[in-house]
Amino acid sequence: MTKAELIEKMAKDAKISKAAAGAALNSFMGNVTQALKKKNGKVTLVGFGTFKKVYRKTRKGRNPQTGQQIKIKGRNAVTFKAGKTLKDAI
Repeated sequence: MTKAELIEKMAKDAKISKAAAGAALNSFMGNVTQALKKKNGKVTLVGFGTFKKVYRKTRKGRNPQTGQQIKIKGRNAVTFKAGKTLKDAI
């Protein structure tokens, strides 16, 4: 499902305009992003799941073309753990 399809579905289900649904979705995504930028960023939607910021440590890797060993820098990443309601629905 694309963002446009999701907006269309939200508008239909909530009986609102596509513009209002788009604004709501953009607001949701923006607020989740802001929450995850914080030091211990975490967003929990009970029954749906949890978005959490984690730090991936620096590690060694291998260039698949040359076989040469390379260093992969550490970075922040986002994980998602599905909640019970979502797991049961699928």
